[in-house]
Amino acid sequence: VRLCWGRRKKTTSSQVQRTRARATARKSWKKMNAIPNAAVPSSSARVSSSHSSSTSSSSSRKNVALHHQKLSSSSSSSRLDTSFFLPTAINNKYGQTIRAITEECDDGFAAPGICSTASKREYRRKIRTDAFSGSSNNNVRVADASPLDKMEELLGAIWKFVRPHTIRGTLLGTTALVSKVLIENPELIQLSLFPRALLGLFALLCGNGFIVGINQIYDVEIDKVNKPYLPIAAGELSLPMAWAFCLATAIGGATIVAMNFGPLITSLYTFGLFLGTIYSVPPLRLKRYALPAFMIIATVRGFLLNFGVFHATRAALHLPFVWSPPVLFITIFVTVFATAIAVTKDLADIDGDKQFGIETFTTKMGVKNVSYIGSGLLLMNYVFAIGLSLFNPTWFKQKIMITMHAILATYLIAKTKKLEKAGFSQSAVQTYYQDVWKLFYSEYLLLPFI
Repeated sequence: VRLCWGRRKKTTSSQVQRTRARATARKSWKKMNAIPNAAVPSSSARVSSSHSSSTSSSSSRKNVALHHQKLSSSSSSSRLDTSFFLPTAINNKYGQTIRAITEECDDGFAAPGICSTASKREYRRKIRTDAFSGSSNNNVRVADASPLDKMEELLGAIWKFVRPHTIRGTLLGTTALVSKVLIENPELIQLSLFPRALLGLFALLCGNGFIVGINQIYDVEIDKVNKPYLPIAAGELSLPMAWAFCLATAIGGATIVAMNFGPLITSLYTFGLFLGTIYSVPPLRLKRYALPAFMIIATVRGFLLNFGVFHATRAALHLPFVWSPPVLFITIFVTVFATAIAVTKDLADIDGDKQFGIETFTTKMGVKNVSYIGSGLLLMNYVFAIGLSLFNPTWFKQKIMITMHAILATYLIAKTKKLEKAGFSQSAVQTYYQDVWKLFYSEYLLLPFI
């Protein structure tokens, strides 16, 4: 018998009796409330006003109380306990009501034992969200959330807080640059360097987390309009917790770099943290101005990341710093690419930026024009890559360089056409921005092979 969130326990006769009692109660509940599968109501019945929900929930509780009395009187000889059976009305964050039936397991945790799998996830997610957002809901017993569930919810909120698409860019960029250096110097590969490389990667992820985190802390009101799914705006992560995370990542990352990578890399790292801070934090808050904003993004994502990782890798291998054509190319290419990302990232945020007086290229020129500018910058980048390969065939593997960049340029054109056909709608703009990041990832995946 699977009990209490999937844990298997040895079945006893009393547990068998309790299981049978649950089954009897479920059937009765079905008849009384006409709930399909004794779980969450159908989609048409699921959405209702809070007043009707509370009324129906109250009447349901009375029915179940009467039913418990009947069960107790009819089953007194076997002494079956039916107090674990409890109907609950759960309000989700959209103000709709989901009726679920919960049963109390042996450890006292109220879980939707007779709901569908999807309904269980909805119920657990609601409990965990309320536990961390601090919201009060009389219909949900937040205290019933287990420490494991709370930790799971916290980790999920932090994962959204660090913006996974930026994490992937940092991981791919770092891995590609280190791989390029090691491929050019295979005789210098040592396992003893692996822990240091992991520390460097962790420090970069800390810096990434600090920059995107501090931006969300100061953009809460804007994000409630533009990106209500982000954890602070959605109430999944409290501001004190967000501040603690940002301070920990900034201090931890800077300490790791200072202890392992020398003064030059430490200076570059702290300079990147400084740029990320003045981008978001008043009184400067340079994100309010289009030109300084995209220059900061291009500098951090383009030059600092690529130069810093390449220099640190060669220093770890005791090699003098020398620009190689592929690394010089990727630094220039990604800097221009980061400029395009900085220009297009505000496409979907135009409503909130206008409301809060944030000056961006999109608010000045409109979604359509900025989309064309972003695609134009990226297309010029691909033409530059193909032309550079033709100019000096000895710098790169020419066939791979030309063929792959031609394919990526074609992909970009197709996605721009798709955006145009969709009328530059909000959903189409978001998809287009995701496609731009896919092209960004593709360039780093290509780097070790050119």
